[in-house]
Amino acid sequence: MASDNAVVFVGPTAFGLAPDLLHQPGVSIRPPARRGDIDALLPGGPGTVAVVDGTFHSYPAVGHAELRRAVECGWSVWGLSSMGAIRAAEMNHLGVHGFGEVYERFASPEPFDDDEVALLHAAEAPFRPMSEPLIHIRGCLSNLTQRGHLTSSNAAAVLNTLKTKWYADRTLRALRQALIDVGMVRSEVVDVEINQFQQYRSKTTDLIRFLQAKPWHSG
Repeated sequence: MASDNAVVFVGPTAFGLAPDLLHQPGVSIRPPARRGDIDALLPGGPGTVAVVDGTFHSYPAVGHAELRRAVECGWSVWGLSSMGAIRAAEMNHLGVHGFGEVYERFASPEPFDDDEVALLHAAEAPFRPMSEPLIHIRGCLSNLTQRGHLTSSNAAAVLNTLKTKWYADRTLRALRQALIDVGMVRSEVVDVEINQFQQYRSKTTDLIRFLQAKPWHSG
């Protein structure tokens, strides 16, 4: 495998992206990474592997040991957006490269829970998301607060309302109701935010930037 090629494990984070961005020369798209997927690549390398999404409930999560083995075998290993961002933050000192805003949140000294990126999605491609991760909801709350539609205390109350829910129940419908009932935001303002929620999906934005910039070419 040539070093300019990259195997990218991704699922719901890529939902809705243009096919020509995902299926471009030198990029091989695989489903969310499971335990053992990285080890299975090693005989064909070294090359570049990027973990974006990974399983953590239905199958064992991609392991630290196999990522470390990949690095030791000469692979360029990247993590971003979701499970990959978590592993990159945990293993940056071991040679795993992190990329993007979500990675920076996990790599910062401020505590940031793993469930911030968790969501429910369809089991088969194209892995349609069925809920929203907290990190996206935080972006929406921050924007509403900055624009004066939501007080800081009410934003914290809305976030707490959703954080106490199971990640699969953190839907746009639940966010809308919490913003109106707990955040005291006018319904017409909330509806505009929900209709334009794509702007807060930082996980997907990080993936787009990664595929456009191809940092592994110089990594």
